[in-house]
This record gives sequence, structure tokens and C-alpha cells, in this order.
Amino acid sequence: MRWRTLCCAILTLSILMPAAGVPVSELTFASGVSVDRIITVDGMERTYRVHVPPAAGSPGELPVLIVLHGGGGNGKQIERTTGFSDLADEEGFIAVYPDGSGRLPKRLTWNAHNCCAYAHAEHIDDVGFISELIGQLIANDPVDPARIYIAGHSNGAMMTFRLACERSDLFAAAAPYAGALNSDTCPAENPVPILIMNGEDDQNVPILGGASPHVGATVEDERIDQPASYAVDTWVAANGCVGNPVVDDSAAAMITTWTDCADDSAVEQLVIHGWEHAWPSIDDGAPIDASRVIWEFVSGYAKPRQA
Repeated sequence: MRWRTLCCAILTLSILMPAAGVPVSELTFASGVSVDRIITVDGMERTYRVHVPPAAGSPGELPVLIVLHGGGGNGKQIERTTGFSDLADEEGFIAVYPDGSGRLPKRLTWNAHNCCAYAHAEHIDDVGFISELIGQLIANDPVDPARIYIAGHSNGAMMTFRLACERSDLFAAAAPYAGALNSDTCPAENPVPILIMNGEDDQNVPILGGASPHVGATVEDERIDQPASYAVDTWVAANGCVGNPVVDDSAAAMITTWTDCADDSAVEQLVIHGWEHAWPSIDDGAPIDASRVIWEFVSGYAKPRQA
């Protein structure tokens, strides 16, 4: 069911955690700041960053947006790049920035089918990591399990596709930017409303697909990316959408939307005219602010709540 009114929460200000991270078993949370946490998944220490908005409004559980960095990035970097923490304070949601894995601590990747670098080569279980992270958030934070969303950039967008396909039970909506869906199958058991965004002039992950060297990591991957149309067609089928889409082509972007889909889900493709691979923000000269567009889309959805 689509909704537009966000609930806020009164959060208890507690002891700030050190920047190096603390185990979730020793967890406290602080509002209005970003803190680092550590969990162990399959014997491997994994880290993520959490931003809880300042205490405000009436008590309640908050929506969560998990944001995945691109190849060669990290959680702190994507927090700065996207500005989602400032938006979280404004709109009243929890922003979470997981770290991928890699040989260098700040140049990390995700295992998203055929990409990228260390995580792909070492077969890192990133689906298991994000699934465990969500379980920890539900257990320890004031989160609404029906409103957990996933977004990502580049390699993080590819991981967003993988998570939406393989863990459709967890996510109320998804929003990948500048990534390709490079799997032959998408075993989504539940419809997931999805916003698929690309820059029209992206040279790193071309909208028309094709050979593409990995950008930003410590080693180069040779891969063939599927075109954006493949991801769109896959999700139109997975979400059971029927009928013709609505197309809105403006100077800023072409938006193609399917809304006659199973369980009130939707598929929306947004192609930004004249934009390349970088995260789109008005401050950097983009015609749209991707972070606000993403939040506007995902926040309109919630999974059915268990009785």
C-alpha cells in the first residue's frame, strides 16, 4: 500500500560509540549522529555505519534506507556523496551505510554476480552480510521491519539488484543507480517496487550494455554488462506488471513507469539526460537530486505487516 506520511520517533540519546566501531553485542544508539558498528558474519568481521535522526515527534518505529557504496568506495564515502544523513534528519528515517570488503580498508567492493574485484574473486557472502545486518537493526534499533529500503551506486547498484532478487522478503522497495543486472535469473519470491536509474551518457556502466572495465577498485574485472532495458524487463516480469507504461520525457530525464503490477508494486525507469556515472546532485550540476528522488519513491511503499 502506498503512503506518503512518514512517522517520526522519540529516540533516547545514549552514549556515543567510538568511530572505530563497536560490536553489536555492546550496542547503544545515538540520535542525530553517525556511528560505526561491527558484526561477525561467517567468522568475518563486517562493518557498517548508522545514522539515526534526532529525537522528534511521537514514539514509533522508523523506516530504514540501506545505501551501498560503489566499487572502490566505502560507507563513509557514500554517506558524504549522497547526503542521505542530512535527508534522514529532515525526513525522519534511519540511514545505514555498510562497508564492502577488500584488501585496502577504504577501497571496497561487493559480490554482485560478475562484479566486482576482491568481493567477487573471493566469493564474499554479501547477501548473508546484509541479511544479518537487517536482523541486527530489527533487534536493536527502533526500526519498522515493513519499511526497509535498499539503494546503491554502481557496484552497489548491482548489489542492490542482487539483494532485491534474492531477498525480496526483506525489502519494501529498491533503487539502484548506475548499475547493471548481470544475472541470468532473478528469483524474487515477492514483488519489490523498484526505481532503476541511469545516466544517459554513463561510460562506466553504459546504459546500452557491453564490455566495461571495472572502475575504482584495486584490480580490473573483465565483464559484460547487460543493458538497462534488461533490468527493466526482468523487474516488469518479476513484479507481474501488465499493460503499457506511462512515459514522461522532460529536459531533465525520461521517466517510464509501470503501475499496474502485483501487490500494488511498480517499476520505474529514470534516465537522466546528459549525465554520466557520478551520483547526481543539484550541487554538482545534475538536473535532478538523486537522493531526494530515491527517497520520494521508496518511502511510498511498505510491506504488509504481520498480525
